Amino acid sequence: MKYQYKTQGTCSRLIDIEVENGVVTDIIFTGGCHGNLQGISCLAKGMRIEDVVSRIEGIRCGNKPTSCPDQLAQALKAIANAE
Repeated sequence: MKYQYKTQGTCSRLIDIEVENGVVTDIIFTGGCHGNLQGISCLAKGMRIEDVVSRIEGIRCGNKPTSCPDQLAQALKAIANAE
């Protein structure tokens, strides 16, 4: 299934996510630090939702209470709750 998540408090604006049977198959960030977010996307592909969330939830960007990885974790949690 394809999902789109509107981020809050980060440079990236949107995250497009594809998930099949609880496994992340694709992630595309719109906005943000392209190289870093492309790396995060590649690392998360093929992983189970709960494994990605456990590794990146709570990461902060500077003084911000969130980050692009944390927003990805929030998106994946919302997807897991919807499935």
